[in-house]
Amino acid sequence: MKTSIIAKMVATTVCGALVATPVLAEKANRLQSITGMDAWGAERALKDRGFKHISSHKNSRGYTYSYWWDDADDNCVRAEVYNDTVETLMDATDKDCNHSGGSTGAAVGAVAGLAILGALLASKSHHREGKDYNEEQTGAFDRGYKDGLHNAAYHNYDRSDAYSHGYEKGVDERQANLSHHHNRGGYYQTVRYNDLQGARAAGATEELGRRGFTQVDNFTSGNTRYGIYSRRESNQCLQVTFADGRIYDIRDIGQHPRC
Repeated sequence: MKTSIIAKMVATTVCGALVATPVLAEKANRLQSITGMDAWGAERALKDRGFKHISSHKNSRGYTYSYWWDDADDNCVRAEVYNDTVETLMDATDKDCNHSGGSTGAAVGAVAGLAILGALLASKSHHREGKDYNEEQTGAFDRGYKDGLHNAAYHNYDRSDAYSHGYEKGVDERQANLSHHHNRGGYYQTVRYNDLQGARAAGATEELGRRGFTQVDNFTSGNTRYGIYSRRESNQCLQVTFADGRIYDIRDIGQHPRC
């Protein structure tokens, strides 16, 4: 199975040197042949053109935004990946690639300290969703993003909309990064269920049974049906929403009177 671009690249350390073919880098509008490639092929193509990976960021909608830098041309580009396919490739700012402008590749490569690690905590341009924040608003957005990403308390002391927006984006990325987790601690192994999202209702309910879940309650609202499924061995309590013959939503609600 093909390795996801993010699964492969996030494991790479910030300071790891990537040996690239010494080819003059290109702006994003000259890299459009990479759009539509699978993630593995796109990664190879960017490296062949002199780019090195800087950072990657997920969101809860299944998109990953990957930033790439080329020292030869002081150029930063952003790849938008969905379903293991590059959907768009566009120019990004130097700051998105942890550069302040000019050729700072040697300095970045030489410093392996907290400054670099701190830079990776800053938000990227895609987080701001095209909003044209001034310097003060950008600072508030970054503070909110860091707070949300690291599960800190919401602390919008200046009642800034930019902080609120940043906090929302930080929480979204944190949840995407922890999508493998079931929000439960302890020693009991939980059973996976997220893969049933969108599955046909009949087959999915049978599969829930095979995984040890028992339906303990159900109710309807209009054309939508809801089912509560319990698995006492792992202390999981699922609410499943059925619509149009498929699972529209499935989530662990933690507790229910019949779980």
